[in-house]
Amino acid sequence: MDTITIKDIARALNLSTSTVSRALRDSYEINPETKRLVTEYAERFNYRPNSIALSLKENRSRVIGVIVPQIANNYFSQAINGIEAIAYSRGYYVIIFQSHESYEREIATVQQAVARKVDGLLISLSSSTSDVTHLRELQDRKLPIVLFDRVSKDLDTTFVTADNFGGAFAATEHLIQTGRRRIAHLTIPPYISITQERLAGYRAALEKYGIPYDEKLIQYTEFGQNDVEPFVDALLDQSPDAFFTASDRLAIGCLAALKKRAISIPETVSLIGFTNTPVADLLAPPMSTVEQPALEIGQMAAEQLINQIEGKQTGTQPGRITIPTRMIVRASSERTPAPHPLREQSSL
Repeated sequence: MDTITIKDIARALNLSTSTVSRALRDSYEINPETKRLVTEYAERFNYRPNSIALSLKENRSRVIGVIVPQIANNYFSQAINGIEAIAYSRGYYVIIFQSHESYEREIATVQQAVARKVDGLLISLSSSTSDVTHLRELQDRKLPIVLFDRVSKDLDTTFVTADNFGGAFAATEHLIQTGRRRIAHLTIPPYISITQERLAGYRAALEKYGIPYDEKLIQYTEFGQNDVEPFVDALLDQSPDAFFTASDRLAIGCLAALKKRAISIPETVSLIGFTNTPVADLLAPPMSTVEQPALEIGQMAAEQLINQIEGKQTGTQPGRITIPTRMIVRASSERTPAPHPLREQSSL
């Protein structure tokens, strides 16, 4: 089937081309019934905007840049799927860059995106980014920017994140309600926004149940650290009865380390991760985790950015949009009748 145009839609519905064009752009000048007729007809016949014609007419590239720490991370690949779905539906294309957790690489990719004349940027900050001057300078030049997942309060723009505080609170509360009191927390560098929010949720749950916060039960690893055994050993010295980790990657490393030391899960130590990796339910035992709505975060971030680009928001309308998380309980954190003391189990 040949691609239909705005003129084809206008002829079929007995409307002017300008009316159809404004209806497709969701203009307030067009009444809802006309918008409905136009959008339904466009969807029925698979109408797609001519991106080249639009970019020439509007002096826009119809392209948005997306910068993530690592595409291979399942969370970011899901978020990108959400971003691309929204972008495509609104006539935009996406260029994806990776910072590889490097501040210098992030600056270079931002410069590359700007050189390609993107209409706006979606960014999840690298683990080594603490200074956002490079992004603030772009804002001063009126380039729309939306941060998602890892954000910075030093940038006056829209943030889209998971409810990291609520997810961590729910995970810690679940462990407490199953009888755990010495809950170790293995996490990523302390200056990253998601680290701070998840630690705050962990602490709030302890406080709710009158359990003292113990800094010796907290260990920070570098992001991308593959060998977590030294950190697990340091925590085991504190006789924990549960591990709550800030990511499923850390949780899987923790699971391997505990099994290597013949520490049974969940009889001796419970384990909960954060993300809901696709293999979580295939592990032995299946791993409890906090599910982050990566797809929805990507979709919302793209909507916010495109709305800024198209002037559907006044200014940048800075603010935070928080998407709820979901606690998924599996065998790794089930209540056990009588947990064995850790030191006795370790000595077997």
